Amino acid sequence: MFLELDDVEFSLGHWRLQVSLCLEQGQCLALIGPSGAGKSTLLSLIAGFETPSRGTIRINGDPVNQLDPAFRPVTMMFQENNLFNHLNLYDNIALGCHPGLKLSASDKDRIHIAMTATELTAIATRLPADVSGGERQRAALARCLVQDRPLLLLDEPFASLDPRLRHQMHALVDSLRKANELTVIVVTHLPNEIAPLAETTAFMHDGRVLEHGPTVELLADPQHAELNRYLEFTQAHYTYDF
Repeated sequence: MFLELDDVEFSLGHWRLQVSLCLEQGQCLALIGPSGAGKSTLLSLIAGFETPSRGTIRINGDPVNQLDPAFRPVTMMFQENNLFNHLNLYDNIALGCHPGLKLSASDKDRIHIAMTATELTAIATRLPADVSGGERQRAALARCLVQDRPLLLLDEPFASLDPRLRHQMHALVDSLRKANELTVIVVTHLPNEIAPLAETTAFMHDGRVLEHGPTVELLADPQHAELNRYLEFTQAHYTYDF
């Protein structure tokens, strides 16, 4: 297995997360569940922004519990794109290579490849305020790509986009995942919309994974009442139209 979460626990006050989960290299896993279920906390544990109280996180067979985020083979993209408004898109993306923008020839090659893949080359010199929301999210995704790390964590990065743009971004992530052999975990409140991207889905509730399996089967035949209620809620409150 590429990613292994072995009896990982994390506490925040009286709330506790307890998760065991595995993911093969190149797969995409969707994390779904109500707010407060622990989805974003789980991503933070994998990325190293939080530390588990017990259990082991392994990536490609190596324990990473003691590694700082910068030294883990992980990149994470948040709902807020975290672009710097005073830097153009090229420099924002280049920060993924070097925080001081001291770029080597290989860095520049990676930036060019990432900008081409995300179709940003023509607007490389524009500031974030001068481009669309979808273009800003593509720039944030390109910055993840130039870091050349095999595990990509997406914490609802496209939630603020309209359905058409979300569909485009999901398709882009899927194509980049396959082209770069990335393993992807995406947190979403739109399980039916993410189904074409994610082979497997894990439903979290109150800090635990209640169901985990092939996405189509899990969504079509929920085994827990909590998952059934969650799916009914999302269908009633979110749009899936492209």
